[in-house]
Amino acid sequence: MADGRKSSRKSLTSEQLKRSIGSLGPAEAADALEALDPALAAEVLQSINPSVVGDIIPELEEASRDSLFAVAPAGVTQQWSLNLSFPEGSLGRLMEMPPLTFHPDETVGAASERVRAIPRTVFFTYAFVLDSERRLVGVCTMRDLLAADDNATLGEVMLKDVFTLQPAIQLDDAMRLVVQKHFPVYPVVDDVGRFLGQVRGSAMFQEQAVEISAQPGQMVGVNEEERLLTPWPRSLKFRHPWLQLNLLTAFLAAGVVGFFQETLDQMVILALFLPVLAGQSGNTGCQALAVTLRGMTLGELEQGAARTVVSKEVLLGVLNGFLVGLVAGVGMFVVARAQGNPNALALAGIVVLAMMGSCVISGISGALIPLTLQRVGADPATASSIFLTTATDVASMGMLLGLATLLLM
Repeated sequence: MADGRKSSRKSLTSEQLKRSIGSLGPAEAADALEALDPALAAEVLQSINPSVVGDIIPELEEASRDSLFAVAPAGVTQQWSLNLSFPEGSLGRLMEMPPLTFHPDETVGAASERVRAIPRTVFFTYAFVLDSERRLVGVCTMRDLLAADDNATLGEVMLKDVFTLQPAIQLDDAMRLVVQKHFPVYPVVDDVGRFLGQVRGSAMFQEQAVEISAQPGQMVGVNEEERLLTPWPRSLKFRHPWLQLNLLTAFLAAGVVGFFQETLDQMVILALFLPVLAGQSGNTGCQALAVTLRGMTLGELEQGAARTVVSKEVLLGVLNGFLVGLVAGVGMFVVARAQGNPNALALAGIVVLAMMGSCVISGISGALIPLTLQRVGADPATASSIFLTTATDVASMGMLLGLATLLLM
């Protein structure tokens, strides 16, 4: 069976394998690569985003990893090992080693001959010029090599003021630095200027797109590693713990209803409006959450701006809660009058007040939950929707039932 699967994999083209493995999570991709011939597996790994490679390699069995490293080019495997030494999510995970580097004393003619020898299928954009200690001293574009005299040295024609990036910088921060540059490739250097590798602009944007696409799932407890083709046992493993947490937090909301059971028994009409308040306040909180996460992703949330963000959500909660509450209050009044309830007007006012209060609390929660998660070192998007749902349900139900108990019982 394993041999059949291996044979089937071999029949696919490298491009097909690249797309197939790129659609899998790291563990599933590692399993798929282990079914390939090591040389083909190495070829496929070299053709996909280096960050994805960095996630896959640790998932490989040790024997498979050794076989793959034995057939891959030494410079490539050294780069993979170097990339893995940097934190997850950092720019260092995206580095590649260019096919050639150059010395400032090398002539344009000699450098051009070396460039011509590179296969057309190999990605090559800039000639990075390094000194004897591998410090980046300049860069030559293809136009520089074509226009310069063959006898001139690269040191004479190279661009010396080179824009560089640091490997430990987080991808979000790197994206903000390069957003106005639009270079196809960026050199990466260490603290003393030693050349560590290059990062393609396309790889950065691809990785950022993956991070952004994963964010909605993380908000509800879906692991970033889970993909459409992830086997159901692993999907169950990723999702189920968060569902248990969600169930636990749902008991808090149920506890609020239970606490006011006597009020509900006497005024059953309140049960009709519990979902209304929970839904409206929940949507208010999700709006605040989405805007806050977007601001954090784009770097718009400067230090000390949290108070301004929260103040804005309080104001929006009051205004939106009042306007929505008026409509809901009219609905309560009509239903209560139809049932002959003598407290119809009071119930309508309670709905308006409860809607305002719950929208304020949900707006504040939507802003503070991701900020708090970030402060404690967690991903701001991780299960934020689960925590937000709990806060909004408790606030909306507690407000409505609490005010009714206080004012009418």
